[in-house]
Parts: sequence; C-alpha cells; structure tokens
Amino acid sequence: MGLLSKKDTKLITDPLADNNPITIQVLGICSALAITAELEASIVMSISVLFVMGVGNVVISLMRNIIPSKIRIIAQLIVVATLVIIVDLVLKAFAYELSKTLSVFVGLIITNCIIMGRFEAFALGNGPWRSFLDGIGNALGYAVILIIVGFFRELLGSGTLLGIPVLGDPIEKTGLYSIGYENNGFMLLSPMALIVVGIIIWVQRSRNKALIED
Repeated sequence: MGLLSKKDTKLITDPLADNNPITIQVLGICSALAITAELEASIVMSISVLFVMGVGNVVISLMRNIIPSKIRIIAQLIVVATLVIIVDLVLKAFAYELSKTLSVFVGLIITNCIIMGRFEAFALGNGPWRSFLDGIGNALGYAVILIIVGFFRELLGSGTLLGIPVLGDPIEKTGLYSIGYENNGFMLLSPMALIVVGIIIWVQRSRNKALIED
C-alpha cells in the first residue's frame, strides 16, 4: 500500500487544476495582482504561503477539539499571525531587499482567504495528516498560478526572469530587441495581472467544460 491513498492524493492534485483556489474558488486574488510583477517575489510568496498553510492546518487540526466554537476565528488568526511573523523575520534575516519588496503583502497573508478558508472548512474537521496534505495541495495550487503570472509579467514587461535578461539588451538593442521588439510596460501594472489570470481561467475552462458555470 502506498504512502498516500487515492483520497489523500486528491487533496494535493485537485487544487492544482479542477479546484484551484485562485482560478476556480476565486480566492487569494489580491496577492496575485500585487506581487507578481517579478518572478522572484512570486516564488518567495508561494513558499511563504506553503509554509503557513502546511503548518497552520496541522496546528489547527491538533487543536480542533479544544478550541471553543465561539472563539475559533480568533484562534485561527493567532495561529496564522504567529506563522506569518516567523516568515517575515526569516525574510528580513536572509533576504532583506526582497522582504522590502513584499513589505505589507507578507503581513496580509494573515487575512488570505485561502488560508482562513482551509482552516475553517477542513482543518477543524480532519486529522493532522489529511489537514497537512490539504494545506500543501491548496498552497501549491496558489503557487502555480502566482508563478505562471509572475513568469509572463516579468518576461513580457521587463524582458528578464529572476532579474536576468533573457530577451537581450533593450539599450544596446541585442537579442529580440535588435528586430524591433519592445517591452510591454503595461505588464508591470496590476490590471495586467488580472488579465493574465483571466486568460488562465479561460484556458482551464476550455480544457474542462465541466468547470463552466450555467
């Protein structure tokens, strides 16, 4: 028997496609719009949410039988806030410049609808192992969209990936710039992130007609 049952595997795979928290559940849109102008910021935010959701779901699951119903939201906020503080301190210690770029958006992980939603909908009613898988699955689904959006916004908006020029030098007119290509500055604006997410949603529903709402 494998490590993961079929049901456990679906906890990880479903949020990657047919139940993606951003494109299907339409949660966590704010950070997808705000920090995806650079691929590096998208990756770091994804890792941060992966840590907070994975650990947070386990903690809430372990505490589910001792948290009074009337204060469960407060308890969930305390757990996620503690984990976000840890993430923020680690970023400031090891990636200070990037922490300044992400700035307030790291703190806003506390109110990320995906995290609070999984605490409430899953971790409070399931054991630690399944809650961990659910947290990891939803965080990966979130990360996939953030990284795709960050990839195209930085590539088409700046001509770089992770800060490294990949299309040539726009000043010296080398690479693609030598044949007249120009960076699309609109890609660096938040509305373009929404358009990229919209295109992803369109592609997703084109491939799976069951996702199209009546």
